Amino acid sequence: MFIPLLPRLLLTTLLCAVAPLRAAVLTNLEYGQAAGVSLKLDAYVPDGPGPHPTVILVHGGGWTGGDKDGGKNQGYMMPMHEPLSTAGFAWFSINYRLAPAHRHPAQVEDVETAIRWVKAHAGEYRLDPRRIALSGESAGGHLVALAAVRADDSTRVAAVVPFYGVFDLVAEAHRRGGAIPSFNKLLGRDTLDETMLKLMRDASPQNFVKPGLPPFLLVHGTADQTVAYQQSVDMQTRLRAAGVPCELLPIKDGPHGMLPWPKLAPDFKDRVVAWLRKTLAVPPTPKK
Repeated sequence: MFIPLLPRLLLTTLLCAVAPLRAAVLTNLEYGQAAGVSLKLDAYVPDGPGPHPTVILVHGGGWTGGDKDGGKNQGYMMPMHEPLSTAGFAWFSINYRLAPAHRHPAQVEDVETAIRWVKAHAGEYRLDPRRIALSGESAGGHLVALAAVRADDSTRVAAVVPFYGVFDLVAEAHRRGGAIPSFNKLLGRDTLDETMLKLMRDASPQNFVKPGLPPFLLVHGTADQTVAYQQSVDMQTRLRAAGVPCELLPIKDGPHGMLPWPKLAPDFKDRVVAWLRKTLAVPPTPKK
């Protein structure tokens, strides 16, 4: 029997609406292009019609390396994939342009591009654009904090979770006795002179904290020898002084990188997810 076009479209829409919406893992989606580089991300979208709360994940690697898929050791932000998926969050794990081929602010600009892309595709992936969080580790922790303090209406998010991020590059350089190779590559300068100090100050999220930022959860190992735990302590002080809600989750004796943390703090992933649930007002996931 022939069905006119408009009723057919309505029928298709109704069938799609009642069909089960299955969880999906998507890889190497292009979220933008910059300086001749195709910017890619991997994604997980949960079951159901949503709209789902979402976390954009940003890997570390000293701004010069790392990968969205966790690399050979399944590190970086990879350990958070499963707990977020189980808790009913969508997540988008991004790659970005790397130094020294691409200098600051290319990396944070790519994070901002990813935020805009996720918001623009919220309908397609059944996301709630009002419940998007940023989370990154190490260099990625720096980038998500920097994106948050730089945000305009198009890149504003609802929560930020940096793991062992660098928030004051000058203080970290002084702690480590001068120029740091990864800083040099990020900023394109080898000499710790006044020009370099200005570049570091301009790239330090702590210097741009202001009222009205989204809530932060800072996660940091107390035995971190790569990025001082004091970085997160000082960032919390600065955020709270500006009236920004900020909690600090210390991992006692935790080194840099979260792969060894389950032996030291078996519940740290659950605590991060619980904070995201509370901050984004996410109801508990029904037990199957």
